[in-house]
Amino acid sequence: MSISNKACFGAGCYWGTEKFFKIDFGNKIAPGSIKHGAVGFMGPETAKKNPTYREVCSGTTQHVEVYDLEFNGDETTYEKLVKHFFTFHDPTSKNRQGNDVGTQYASAIFYYDDKQKEIATRVKSELQSLVNSGKVRYQGKTVETDIIPANIFYPAHDEHQAYLDKNPGGYCNHAYRFKEWPN
Repeated sequence: MSISNKACFGAGCYWGTEKFFKIDFGNKIAPGSIKHGAVGFMGPETAKKNPTYREVCSGTTQHVEVYDLEFNGDETTYEKLVKHFFTFHDPTSKNRQGNDVGTQYASAIFYYDDKQKEIATRVKSELQSLVNSGKVRYQGKTVETDIIPANIFYPAHDEHQAYLDKNPGGYCNHAYRFKEWPN
């Protein structure tokens, strides 16, 4: 079974999520692996169609702020993306990342096929074992990341694309919790 070369992650404010994938992963960890991506919103099938930024911020649309990307690679690359996702946000805080509170800031992996679902579920379980053993520490003790089927991606408006590239001192609440995946 082949794997989709698209991936979508929600890790709180999408500005930081974009930076940690596009710059840190795509330029430093796995150079050339990120073909392109955009920040925006994704939610379940029942989510409001074509939401505005203000509507998403109200917490009433079921959407999560996400970075939707296309990558070069295979299952191994996707697994590295999932593991990287868990390094720069706190997946144990339900619908919150630091000062950002609301369902739009949920920790979520939207999968594009069954292979992605399998990998994301396995890595999440592996992370929970690392948290239980004390090898990885977050604020909480239970990994709350939702793993849900990908749906329609709604790009955010242009001012929010590559925001931290254009505003290097702009708001970002993401930080590495750990850099190497523990054994």
